[in-house]
Amino acid sequence: MQKMLLLDDEPHVLAALRRVLRLHLGAALRVESTTDAQLALRRAKDTAFDVVMSDFRMPEMSGIEFLTQVRALQPHGVRMMLSASSDFDTVMRAVNDAGVFRYLSKPWAEDELVSQVTQALALAEQSRTDRELADAMRVQRGDLGAADAERRRLEALEPGITHVEWGPNGEVLMPSMELPSGFGRH
Repeated sequence: MQKMLLLDDEPHVLAALRRVLRLHLGAALRVESTTDAQLALRRAKDTAFDVVMSDFRMPEMSGIEFLTQVRALQPHGVRMMLSASSDFDTVMRAVNDAGVFRYLSKPWAEDELVSQVTQALALAEQSRTDRELADAMRVQRGDLGAADAERRRLEALEPGITHVEWGPNGEVLMPSMELPSGFGRH
């Protein structure tokens, strides 16, 4: 199952996006959403998302700032921007600074939104496959050990999974498995 993170400061926009994605992509896509950019960044630190979509204008930080930080955390994730602004300079900054794959306008056409998200998910899957094949080739050539290749694969699926926290008595501490408050999921 692929994962997508949505960030917009308007809850009704998030609800509409989730509804459209659920209708067209159903159980094949797990969507998490929030109106809080800092919360979304914390979530991106410990959960790999195939696609991250952000609104451009938000009170805490711009979508470009947010997606630039997401890019640093998850360089292989596909980033998209959704905005009511069609200013060319904004679009160029989104593409150049944050590596945005697609810039979609509000209001969106449902079929266009679904098409672009589907393309982004396909790109994320192809990128994952390419990285796995490259690692398999490195293992075959002896440039990378099999354990290191598996560690990379697991870390790409779930950031932080290969980092173990130890308790004072030598026990492994388990991370919390709950979503932070402020997140919606379908």
